[in-house]
Amino acid sequence: MDPTSIAFHHFGCKVNFAEASSISRQFRDKGFILKNHHEVADIYVISTCVVTAVAEKKCRAAIHQAHKLNPDAKIAVIGCFSELKPGELQQMEGVDLVLGNSSKYNLPEELEKLKTNDYHGGIVPGIRESSTFIPSFSYGDRTRSFLKIQDGCDYFCSYCTIPMARGHSRSDTIIHVLSSAREIISNGIREIVLTGVNIGDFGRPNGENLLQLMQSLEQLEGLQRIRISSIEPDLLSDEIIAFAASSKKFMPHFHMPLQSGSEKILKAMKRKYSLELYTSRVETIRQKLPRACIAADVIAGFPGETDEDFNDTYEYLEKLPISYMHVFTYSKRENTLASRGSEMVPDRIKKERSIKLHILSDLKKKAFYEQNRGFTSNVLFESDNSRGWMHGFTENYIKVKTKYDISLANQVRPVSLNMTDTDGVFLSDI
Repeated sequence: MDPTSIAFHHFGCKVNFAEASSISRQFRDKGFILKNHHEVADIYVISTCVVTAVAEKKCRAAIHQAHKLNPDAKIAVIGCFSELKPGELQQMEGVDLVLGNSSKYNLPEELEKLKTNDYHGGIVPGIRESSTFIPSFSYGDRTRSFLKIQDGCDYFCSYCTIPMARGHSRSDTIIHVLSSAREIISNGIREIVLTGVNIGDFGRPNGENLLQLMQSLEQLEGLQRIRISSIEPDLLSDEIIAFAASSKKFMPHFHMPLQSGSEKILKAMKRKYSLELYTSRVETIRQKLPRACIAADVIAGFPGETDEDFNDTYEYLEKLPISYMHVFTYSKRENTLASRGSEMVPDRIKKERSIKLHILSDLKKKAFYEQNRGFTSNVLFESDNSRGWMHGFTENYIKVKTKYDISLANQVRPVSLNMTDTDGVFLSDI
């Protein structure tokens, strides 16, 4: 009997999630039964990430789990891991098909080929030379939709494999993004998150830019909220910040990668900004949007990072008026410039530094929540049911929970930020 059920297991960034969601809809439209990856299915699709060694490990574990759930199932592995290490994946027990980022959209056709006895899986790399942008977006998975507007990266930071896995920077057009946004709106989605590998680079190949896209999206009827995902500080212009401050739809929520508070380490990372520029961006946001949520990425234990370098990072972040951090422990990635250095920081020290930064992030997040206590904010509630509670987020990305009520799902409601639970999450008595 032909396979009729398929389960997707997604890892990695919002771009990867948007792409996997678009691919899964191809199967739904063909009549396949979509299942949870914890269930027994006829086909498992593992959408992979290789940004860290931990991400790779989780992807391998997901492949093992799928094969254990149903040894007779077809397993397809797609995405960045497939692009960079296809041979390794092909050797794994249970793996039938390996497709990189340039070929994963052909997954339905490639799976059909598996039915022939002389076909043993395919690898179609070449993403690094690709100039084609393939649009994608999610819906039906969550209250918000992740809309991919850009792909690839030309920055080549010394620790990162993304340009190798994703190729050169390329973008959708404003006209097509608006068309995708209208389709998302027609499905009842209240919030769109604009995603990309280097979103601030949007439009450059087409003679357009991110600010123009934002201005166009602002005019769309039926769309209540828009967020910008991670954006490089050198590409977050004063004009973009000013427009977001005046907008009725763009949320006061910025995610700017910092990576290090040491000028020496920033140069070794081949980042394209100084601490002075980063500080300026944060100050401009705070001036125009005092209650905005500002998140930063930071890497602990980059090769050559001395105690003094780490202390510089810690002290810089301690003083910086940001809301919280995403802390990553440096992970050696093959074929990157940083991996060739001899001054690797011992794992024990990397872990200690990571813990310190996580604690600092928690303190900053608690302070940010306290600064917002007493305000009334609009919360978009999710449809999740977590032990009788449901959650949502304010405009500036503060988490709120209330007693589960399905009628609140995908609704925006005003909430007074007064009471918090033991985890510091605000409680609502709607």
